[in-house]
Amino acid sequence: MAGKKYREAAKRVDQARRYSLEEAMTLVVANKVAKFDETAAIAVRLNVDPRQADQNVRGAVVLPNGTGKTIRVLVLAKGEKEREARDAGADFVGGEDLIKRIQEENWLDFDRVIATPDIMGAVGRIGKILGPRGLMPNPRVGTVTFDVAKAVAEVKAGKVDYRVDKAGVVHAPIGKLSFGEGKLIENAHALLDAIVRAKPASAKGNYIKSVAVAATMGPGVRIDPSAAVRTAG
Repeated sequence: MAGKKYREAAKRVDQARRYSLEEAMTLVVANKVAKFDETAAIAVRLNVDPRQADQNVRGAVVLPNGTGKTIRVLVLAKGEKEREARDAGADFVGGEDLIKRIQEENWLDFDRVIATPDIMGAVGRIGKILGPRGLMPNPRVGTVTFDVAKAVAEVKAGKVDYRVDKAGVVHAPIGKLSFGEGKLIENAHALLDAIVRAKPASAKGNYIKSVAVAATMGPGVRIDPSAAVRTAG
């Protein structure tokens, strides 16, 4: 579909060069290929061994400019916490009824799941459905909590989960190309800072090995890690 446009965009990127974050983001925005509003995403290769439990880097960060995506939030809770979730703007709220619906109908019309700790025993029944899709609530990223109002607000504001994959790479969206370079750079810094703060104590040597940024349909642009990371580590 975008073969010719992609090749033209790729010619404008010097693959042998490591750009500054600012230069890279300017290139990514200028190299827009698709007619739709593409998402910019960042890939960070870490010097960790994800097979080791203490090096399985994971967390969440609220991007200062959001993601540009409307997130449909499901809250699984009981009693008063259900009302709190509705008041906070959750799209779907329920307990055993919605767990049963997911279990029996494979209902998945949501993007994020937040659950209170007292219902997690029941949520475990749908772990095999939610887990592979990255939807299982987890206290490490703030989606298992009694403070459902705060959790819903953060997700709606642009909270992004990040997790190192088996290859030692963190992939995460940082916004839409229509945001422009300035807002995308702010979001990228927020994510990179969070990843640096999550550095495991057992990680040795150069923690961040490489960084690249790309749009949905565009070529990747490599970034000089030392120029992109603001926090020591």
